[in-house]
Amino acid sequence: MKIDEKMEVAGSDPAERFSEGPRLLADIGGTNARFVLETRQGHLEAVAVLPCDDYASLLDAITAYMASSEARAAGSARVRHAAIAIANPIDDDNIRMMNHHWFFSIEAMRAALGLDTLLVVNDFTALAMALPYLRPDQRLQIGGGMARADSVIGLLGSGTGLGVSGMIPAEDRWIALGSEGGHVSFAPCDQREMDVLSFAWRELSHVSAERLASGRGLELIYRALSERAGKPDAPPLLAFEITSRALNNECDVCIEAVDCFCAILGSIAGNVAMTLGALGGIYIGGGIVPRLGPLFERSQFRARFEQKGRLNEYLAQIPTFLITAELPTFLGIAAILAQKLKRAHSGAPVLESVRQARGRMSPSECKVADWVLKEPNAMLTLPIAEIAQRVGVSQPTVMRFCRSIGVQGLADFKLKLASGLTGGAITVAHCHVEISDSDAELARKVLGNNASAALALRDMLDVKALTAAIELLRGAQRVELLAVGSARVVADDMQHKLLNLGIVSSFFADPQAQEMSAAMLKPGDVALVISRSGALPELLRTVKVAQGCGARVLAITASGSPLAKLADVLLTLNHPEGNLNFVPMIVRLLQLMMLDILSVGLARRDTAQRTSAAELEEGQLHGMRISGKLKFGGHLE
Repeated sequence: MKIDEKMEVAGSDPAERFSEGPRLLADIGGTNARFVLETRQGHLEAVAVLPCDDYASLLDAITAYMASSEARAAGSARVRHAAIAIANPIDDDNIRMMNHHWFFSIEAMRAALGLDTLLVVNDFTALAMALPYLRPDQRLQIGGGMARADSVIGLLGSGTGLGVSGMIPAEDRWIALGSEGGHVSFAPCDQREMDVLSFAWRELSHVSAERLASGRGLELIYRALSERAGKPDAPPLLAFEITSRALNNECDVCIEAVDCFCAILGSIAGNVAMTLGALGGIYIGGGIVPRLGPLFERSQFRARFEQKGRLNEYLAQIPTFLITAELPTFLGIAAILAQKLKRAHSGAPVLESVRQARGRMSPSECKVADWVLKEPNAMLTLPIAEIAQRVGVSQPTVMRFCRSIGVQGLADFKLKLASGLTGGAITVAHCHVEISDSDAELARKVLGNNASAALALRDMLDVKALTAAIELLRGAQRVELLAVGSARVVADDMQHKLLNLGIVSSFFADPQAQEMSAAMLKPGDVALVISRSGALPELLRTVKVAQGCGARVLAITASGSPLAKLADVLLTLNHPEGNLNFVPMIVRLLQLMMLDILSVGLARRDTAQRTSAAELEEGQLHGMRISGKLKFGGHLE
């Protein structure tokens, strides 16, 4: 474990130490895990670098770091907030590293470490967040160009993998772009790179940009160029050995490998600049390029960056910078964590209220307070009886605890706690249900997954297709519902809705009966087909029979499926199922929601038509009354 005592980073603030104690920051790569304690804004202490291979899990590495004498000295107060930047996409509670064997649950990690806050973001999202705050002496410009103020900034970083990100200006703040751009397909630009690609295809079915513009990529390039130079038996070298020999001018193939690596990185950087419109500049980070020193400055990187045919002049105006700042990722992750905590404290800082009120609570109420501080997310999901049982107190004690911090009851406390933990808005994301989950965690995940799926449906719903679907059903002489498997329950429910709306409809649970009924459809009829996969042969056969009779097809299914291709009107439902067979199918819930939308849409149109007809009739009668009074009475009352 390598530990430095303390250091200051860009944006340091001489303010007092954080009132809530130091914040743990981590930068996790495929090779090394870096840790630091931020004791005040921009002030880092006990910087440590731990080899990932020395620890069975990330939790073990964090525990070892926190147990070190340097970390204990810097963080005398308990760490309550932490943020991790990791070389991995973050789209779930479960994180499985792509370049290492570590696997963990964010929530389980937070609970195991006793943290109030654990934020996990992509490492290049964190590094991108640091870019607007770098000082001129923390970057080295390569080539020409001038950055435009308040313009998009691009970022690439080559290490164990290849990271790609960017920063988008938004009024008074910057928005970091999450990206997996390092996994785009590699495109060679000269014969040498064609030969390298051919060599790589022997080992890899898909050669991405990361496969070559990374540490392992440099090793692959060296092996390919060794064979190209007539030295197929040359022993393989590690990336640091290749760069060392190239810097010392000890190996021609190593020098060429570094030059080829830099050229490839330049082409990729140019692609990123054009894709993002990064007129604010392209920044290069990661662990490899800074070690190349003069080799990088003399390389083809900048020439290949600008080499884009008709857009050469466009790219010549965009500057490229090498990040020279020490540990810039920590600056970015610290800023992201600070923003999250600021939003939480500006909303409903219930946990802080609990800490402040603890001193005047009874011993039994203190037990509730300590449990809430340790398990705030569990508090959101459990009923009062289970909370009391877990804490080991009575239910009235739980209620007294709530009143002691100034809330009306448990429901009010949970609402304020949820607002405080999320900064005012409850966010949800899809989480896999595991066999090892507790009942409380199971409930939280299933409900959260349903909410997440509903929000995703709301955001991705094709309104034009929805309007077309409502009009199609509204004009149908008869609606035949087609569904098999679990979707049969959904179809049966929709048939009752249609009958209540006065629309002639039928549904047969048996697939053979469905096909026979579909054969009696006519032009003007509609086949409403519901299927999760859209690929069942018996269902597709029945749909083709319906179309052969002249019926139109309205399908609720996955995009790109065989059924979707047959549909006249398609309402898309795309959702990943859980990893356990007994997990309730969220798609079924989404199908019910989609059909409810259609039903309400049909009912609204019918109500509007009846209202319009009634208003017209009332207007006609009113006109007759006016006409009659004018004719016979000559005046109006």
